[in-house]
Amino acid sequence: MRFSKYFIPTQKENSSDAKIKSHILMIKSGMIKQEASGIYSWLPVGFRILQKIIKVIEKFHELAGVNQILMPTIQSAEIWKKSNRYDTYGKEMLRITDRHKKELLYGPTNEEMITLIAKSFIKSYKNLPRYFYHIQSKFRDEIRPRFGVMRAREFLMKDAYSFDLNKKKGEETYLMFFKLYLKIFRELGIKVIPVRAPAGEIGGNLSHEFHMIVESGESEIYIDESLESMDFNNYSIDDVMSINSYTDEFYNENKITMSLKKLKSIELGHIFLFGDKYSKSFDFFIDGEKEKFLPFMGSYGIGVSRIPAAIIEGSDKKDGVTWPVNVSPFRAIILNLDKKNDLVEEFCNCMYSSFIEDGIDIFYDDRDERPGIKFSDADLLGVPFVIIIGKNYIKKKSVTIINKYSNEEIEISENDAINKIKKLIKLDD
Repeated sequence: MRFSKYFIPTQKENSSDAKIKSHILMIKSGMIKQEASGIYSWLPVGFRILQKIIKVIEKFHELAGVNQILMPTIQSAEIWKKSNRYDTYGKEMLRITDRHKKELLYGPTNEEMITLIAKSFIKSYKNLPRYFYHIQSKFRDEIRPRFGVMRAREFLMKDAYSFDLNKKKGEETYLMFFKLYLKIFRELGIKVIPVRAPAGEIGGNLSHEFHMIVESGESEIYIDESLESMDFNNYSIDDVMSINSYTDEFYNENKITMSLKKLKSIELGHIFLFGDKYSKSFDFFIDGEKEKFLPFMGSYGIGVSRIPAAIIEGSDKKDGVTWPVNVSPFRAIILNLDKKNDLVEEFCNCMYSSFIEDGIDIFYDDRDERPGIKFSDADLLGVPFVIIIGKNYIKKKSVTIINKYSNEEIEISENDAINKIKKLIKLDD
């Protein structure tokens, strides 16, 4: 993509409404635009980052045999009344009445709808287990939306749902998703710690959240310090059920302050195993080998649109971010620092075309702007590799590449530049 054809409405000044680093940077770099309280448009760069995150999520769900579907945002109020959640969910639910006086709602989650979908098509125990997921907008009418997309009213979420033969098989599925989440967050360059959590409105007695430790986090967790470096991929279901971590809802000042460390964090995922709560509400019986039974269910959510903000908050750069390789909107950016020089222009176009032909996600700043503006915008974008073509190319026929991960600056001769840079920026593939 060429900068001259790409819409990036960067801003010089910080927004007066933005209070935390991620909100400030996401507006300043042209990632998002606020439309109403807690409601944002995702502009080209921001949406591209979301797509990178979604690509990782889709890859791992595909490998795990989880079927991707798409359910609507609008749901019938009747199915929520049948599960007895319509009145208990509270004012966070956006209730709607259509022109035919039918009660509808903007879905905050999809347990009811997926249960009815499964009931319509799954008739025999031979069809189990079955796993489904979708990535869709949700709406929860937060009383105090704040911190940009970190605490928004409309947000993008991945939620998966499982249907199993019994509790034992359900626990095996729960462990599968537990480990699946660890793989997804690792691929995204995010270190998370799983934390035992209350099930809330979803229900059930087995529930974990996945937290990213960061000083600006809204959540407050208490954790055994030995767990911070634990390899949770080796956990069994018994280990998962006994993780020695607590959310602030479980915190008892008189009992555990001496043994646990208090940390600030951001919740990025939440998984639940709630058994037959919803299959029972909808009389969803399946033919078994001997008798009918209620399928054992679970649900598994990731806050997709919260992830970019969390990565920024966790960045060690004071006023910016260098995106992890699988999240970055582009793998590298070419800076043409002498647009009027024909030799520089020709070499930049040659490099850009070669990268595109090889399927490398490259961004070319081909604007006729001052170098300072180009460097500033490159910093705002957070692209990990910056390729500089300007004075050194004119004087010495060399190209400079900056690796933002290591802060290493490398000068490469013109003859080797394209191939060597390709190898360098593809090291993490």
